[in-house]
Amino acid sequence: MPPPQALMLARQKGLDLVEISPTAVPPVCRIMDYGKYQYQEQKRAREAKRHQKVIEVKEIKFRPKVDEHDYQFKKNHIERFIEDGDKVKATIFFRGREMAHPEIGHRILMRLITDLSEVAVAETMPRQEGNQMHTILTAKKGAPKGKPKAEEVKS
Repeated sequence: MPPPQALMLARQKGLDLVEISPTAVPPVCRIMDYGKYQYQEQKRAREAKRHQKVIEVKEIKFRPKVDEHDYQFKKNHIERFIEDGDKVKATIFFRGREMAHPEIGHRILMRLITDLSEVAVAETMPRQEGNQMHTILTAKKGAPKGKPKAEEVKS
């Protein structure tokens, strides 16, 4: 139908004439309430955004002279972060004369990678940049992400 006739029909119904596909020959238009359409699109976008999980990169800092208890405590935090679906950047911070022994920091990070091998995999192997050595850990592909639901805990 010609555009003026379609416009007149839309005005009679109190609706809008919306061009759906301008590149088609002839162009495709639809008679609808454009305000309602926009509202529904925004509602769909909000719903989709609500179900997304934003992956954060959490950072845990170690020192070359880390005590066993401190190491275990931070390792447990890393496990929890990974189970929540986040990535973890484990960093060893060297000061002064500690820079002369980067192998100590490398050993700590390799131990961390092996200790967490059941739940995490190293995205990057330990590497030194200036006075810091770091690695990035992420959840294994087969490992379940997110917190367990109440129904799963009860059974």
